[in-house]
Amino acid sequence: MSMACQKCRQQLPHCECGNSDRSLPVQEHDRFSSKMRRFRDKFRRKNSLSRSLSSSPRLSLIFTKPPPSGKRAFLCGVTYKKEKFRLRGTLHDVNSMRNMLVQKFSFSDDSILILAEEEAYKPPTRRNILEAFKWLMADLKSGDSLVFYFSGHGLRQPDFSDDELDGFDETICPLDFRTKGMIIDNAINDILVKPLIPGVTLHAIIDSCHSGTVLDLPWVYKEKKWADNRPPSGTNKGTSGGRAIGFSACRDYQLAADTSAFSAEKTMMGAMSHTFIKALSENPNITYQGLLDYMHKEIEKVNKARCPLLKVFQRKIDQEPVLSSSEKFDTNIKFKL
Repeated sequence: MSMACQKCRQQLPHCECGNSDRSLPVQEHDRFSSKMRRFRDKFRRKNSLSRSLSSSPRLSLIFTKPPPSGKRAFLCGVTYKKEKFRLRGTLHDVNSMRNMLVQKFSFSDDSILILAEEEAYKPPTRRNILEAFKWLMADLKSGDSLVFYFSGHGLRQPDFSDDELDGFDETICPLDFRTKGMIIDNAINDILVKPLIPGVTLHAIIDSCHSGTVLDLPWVYKEKKWADNRPPSGTNKGTSGGRAIGFSACRDYQLAADTSAFSAEKTMMGAMSHTFIKALSENPNITYQGLLDYMHKEIEKVNKARCPLLKVFQRKIDQEPVLSSSEKFDTNIKFKL
C-alpha cells in the first residue's frame, strides 16, 4: 500500500519535501517481475536483442545532420511527465551537462544532440534513443571523443544469457518503455562499446538506478583497484581497439536519488549529475580517482547535514558512484574529454 508524506500530503517516495529515486515504485517492480517470462521469450525468439537492433530495416534515420568529427555528445533526459513516477530533475541535469561540455570542454553546439521532453527537442522515446546512438557512433575516426549522458529511470531484470556475474541485466528506461520496452545493457554494449576503434574514446555518464554496470564493461573500479567484471559466458564485452569509460550513479543493487538536497533554492537534480559537474567545474585538473572521491564526499556531506528532526522526511542518499572501463588504466591521470 502506498504511503503519503505527512508534510506535503503527496505520495511517497516522490513528495515535494524529500528525495525520490531514479527507479520505479515497488508496484512497478512487481509488475515487471510478473512479465519476465514474456521478456525472456521475446529475447529468445529474437535470439539477440542487440543483433536485431543493429540489423533492423525498420529504423529510419531521423537525425539527418551528420555528426561532426572530433568531439560529439548525446545527452538524454527523461522526465516521464505524464506518469506517476515522473522525475523533476532530469531537464536541469541535461542543461547543466550541456553547459559544462560547451564552457569547460569546448564542445560546439552542433556537436551536441539532446533528447528531452521539451518542445525544442525530440522526445526520448526508445526509437529516438536508438537513432541517437547511431548518430553518436557514425563515421568514427581516430581522435574522436564521444560522450553519452543519460538522466532517467533504470531497472534490472534476470539475465538469460549467462553474461552477468550477479545474474541480472541492467537497463535504461526510455519515455515509452512500458509499451516499447527498455534498452538493456547487452544492447548498449553492442551499439556503443564494441564498435569503438583505436584512437576513439567514449565517456558514458549514467544517472539512473541500478546503473553500475549498465555498459557491461569488463572492468569495474572497487576499493581503489580494478575488479574483473568479464561475463561467465566468456562473451567479449570489450571494444574494437578504442576505450570506453563509464561513470554510473550507483552500484547495480542501489538506487540513484533525484533530490533538492544540494540546492538552497530546492531545485531538483540528480545527486550524481550535480556532484559530477561540480567536481569538474571546481577542479579543472582533477583525476579520475579525484572525481570519484569528490562525488562520494559531497554525497556524504549532504547526508551528514540532514536535520535530525526531519530525517523521517529527508531520505539518506544511499548511493556509491561507480567507475568502469573497457581496460584497466591509471586512475590518477587527469580526466579529459
